[in-house]
Amino acid sequence: MTTQEIANRLVELCRIGQNVQAYKELFSNDAVAIEPEISPVRETKGLEALLQKAEMFGEMLEAYHGGSVSEPLVAGDFFSVMMSMDVTFKGQARRTESEICVYEVKDGKIVKEQFFF
Repeated sequence: MTTQEIANRLVELCRIGQNVQAYKELFSNDAVAIEPEISPVRETKGLEALLQKAEMFGEMLEAYHGGSVSEPLVAGDFFSVMMSMDVTFKGQARRTESEICVYEVKDGKIVKEQFFF
């Protein structure tokens, strides 16, 4: 798959809430995720760890009220999307969050994702 095809597929899956499927289908086994400095876990390495992180995030949610995923912007082996979500985390007030997500692709798989918010 090309970077554009991977970007389009990621957006398609995220828009229908299939984030776990996106990891399984599009990410390399040694992919890395980088979170902002304010995050309790700054870096996650490996597909299994990414899947666990996604599961833990889901467990933190009390309610998902909606969200959006922009069209991807592709440049060479990189692409970015803007994601927003309207959520209520357990024990917290409802809030809207937005982030820029940057992905790096090598050999037809996502090898790195980094989030900025």
